[in-house]
Amino acid sequence: MPKINFFPENIKFDLKHKTKIKKWIAQVAGNEKYIIENLNYIFCSDAYLLEINQTYLKHDTFTDIITFDNSEFENEIIGDIYISVDRVKENSQKLQLLFEQELYRVMIHGLLHLCGYKDKKPADKQKMTEMEDKSLDLLEMIG
Repeated sequence: MPKINFFPENIKFDLKHKTKIKKWIAQVAGNEKYIIENLNYIFCSDAYLLEINQTYLKHDTFTDIITFDNSEFENEIIGDIYISVDRVKENSQKLQLLFEQELYRVMIHGLLHLCGYKDKKPADKQKMTEMEDKSLDLLEMIG
């Protein structure tokens, strides 16, 4: 089993269905021909992620996710994905989705970045969204 870890940072948060989520993440990576060596999901507050955004990316804005790719080789995943639980909650309410639906989309979004997907240009963003949808469909099939 790939090394996939989940950590709360400065908040109380417990991800449900960890084993299923790990299988899903590993399967999505495998479908993209990537091997997960070490992947950490860090769940935090808006304030914590804002500080990371300011310090490392020089952006002074709230965001739902920041992904750091620490891989040294092609087709390997070593990374840290920081997710603001505050932002995911707010976005799920705005989008009228269950919190878990939005959380899983954000989680797989970070993984897809580590698999080389981009989202700055409209065409890239559209492809990213398609891959998120495809990945979320896969999650529903995993027992």
